[in-house]
Amino acid sequence: MSFMNMQARVARNGLKHSTRVLIPATRHFSSSIPRSKQRVIILGSGWGGYNVLRGINKKDYDVVVISPNTYFNFTPLLASTAVGTLEFRCAIEPVRKYAPGVTFYQAWCDEIDFQNKRLKCMPATRPPEAEPTGDTDAPVQVQPANSFPLHYDKLIIAVGAYSQTFDIPGVKEHAHFLKDVKDARKIRGRIFECFEQANQPFVSDVERRNLLNFCIVGGGPTGIEFSAELHDLIHTDVAKHYPALARLCKVTIYDVAPQILGSFDKSLRNYTEKTLSREGIRILTNHHVERVEKRKMIVKEIGEVPFGLLVWSTGLAPNPVVKATTVVKKNPKTSSFLTNDHLNIIMDNNEANPDVWAIGDAAQVVDAPLPATAQVAAQKAKYIVKKVNKLVKEQDSPEPFSFENRGSLAYIGNWKAIYDRSKSPSDEGFLKKETGRTAWLLWRSAYFTMALSTRNKILIPAYWFLNWIFGRDLTRF
Repeated sequence: MSFMNMQARVARNGLKHSTRVLIPATRHFSSSIPRSKQRVIILGSGWGGYNVLRGINKKDYDVVVISPNTYFNFTPLLASTAVGTLEFRCAIEPVRKYAPGVTFYQAWCDEIDFQNKRLKCMPATRPPEAEPTGDTDAPVQVQPANSFPLHYDKLIIAVGAYSQTFDIPGVKEHAHFLKDVKDARKIRGRIFECFEQANQPFVSDVERRNLLNFCIVGGGPTGIEFSAELHDLIHTDVAKHYPALARLCKVTIYDVAPQILGSFDKSLRNYTEKTLSREGIRILTNHHVERVEKRKMIVKEIGEVPFGLLVWSTGLAPNPVVKATTVVKKNPKTSSFLTNDHLNIIMDNNEANPDVWAIGDAAQVVDAPLPATAQVAAQKAKYIVKKVNKLVKEQDSPEPFSFENRGSLAYIGNWKAIYDRSKSPSDEGFLKKETGRTAWLLWRSAYFTMALSTRNKILIPAYWFLNWIFGRDLTRF
């Protein structure tokens, strides 16, 4: 064989081999391809759905995730991100981290057909023919023509819940919620916009006070932590860069209940009220908001209240797919699905559905109500993972779900927090109640250890340290 022929043969072989390497693995987008494994569909990527996704055996199941978000929200840190104590990436984890082990669709589930084990899903993205825009927070248009069905063998419902407005006029249009990292970003932008607007030379003192009146409706942990973080921002970084404006700021908490933090021990509630009041945060309990208008709200007890920012945090409303489902028993107060102690949903005929589980804010165990917290959702997810992974091996797991109360934490500002484990039936643990700096250390260490990725375990303390040394970033962009 000549040297030239050898070169041509080597070239042909090299091309053949390189072609084999470069061809990507075929990805099937159709839901009707032949399957040898049972399909488990997870609805939602919150504390329940994301923790199931992390732990479920992806080798034994065809795992599909349906969620309108491509990320998991680390909700306890949203208040910190809303004022710049932490950056937004610290409070999210990507769902696609687990691809190609799972199939993910950014979509809503609009309908569940339990009899035929079929879902109707709607894309949560803009239609492909839509005009490109840089506004990622723009409302997504419903695409009924592009809806698609999915069949399941096992279904885990972890769709969470929406913010409760009690149908008060104007809340959705003029208030900010704090359920998602997008909400935190909008709040952060609005806070600094208020200061820049109030800093203009032509603005009157009355207008400045109105712009710098920050109102929080809801005295639960989210509302309290946000007001505390906002107070810290005003009295540290804002006081340095806007000294004249910082003195005009006012932070007020409104709640219909007679006391804030209703789920905490009474002594901790009293401590929090005294601490916040000493820091200059007003707490107005037994106050009812009748309606919200542009830059003002009408409160039954005091009349018209102008504001620069209104944050609404008054509880949970059922997810639309939960609300629309009629063949499942629901809690008459919260409208969430009722499940048995194995977390299977209970159908209208009082029988548990063995192939469908519901966890998180979308469900409650019958006769054993638990608070709608991240801790409850995460423990239910861990239970489901153990149960579903055993089912594929035809192993029974007869033990029912049991919640272990590890305590509740809330930050109340100025390096102080509260910790409550007094309602736990167990005597284990060295603390039942704690306040002040010790509770603050517990709060920070708990959220640091709860971070799900190594990346965020590094980022969270790094940003805490950087902002302690250099202060928060007050830029708007």
